[in-house]
Amino acid sequence: MPKPEDRIDKHFKQLIYAYVAGIPIGRVMTYGQLAALAGAPYAARLVGGVAHWGDPDLPWQRVVMKDGGLATGYPGGTEGHAAALVAEGVEVGEDLKVNMAKHLWQPPHKNQAKLDF
Repeated sequence: MPKPEDRIDKHFKQLIYAYVAGIPIGRVMTYGQLAALAGAPYAARLVGGVAHWGDPDLPWQRVVMKDGGLATGYPGGTEGHAAALVAEGVEVGEDLKVNMAKHLWQPPHKNQAKLDF
């Protein structure tokens, strides 16, 4: 029986891996941002699947929901996710949300200075 991650397009997964690997310490990106960069702007949940079953050596703690919310499926739940981010200097509020105005990373794109989502 195939594992859930085997059902995800390999090219899509490789793109997600590359973008996540490039998120700087102290910055975050959203699942939707990553999906759009990989060419599937409505596939934020698929990015969540890649994160859940993907390469554990990547900095998945730097991926958050569009409102800055943290992942319940992260090891240790949202509190574990918060602790990992705080250890990198990311501000996480008492509501367990990242200060997106301060920490959202918009990687350079060949056709523009930043990506707007």
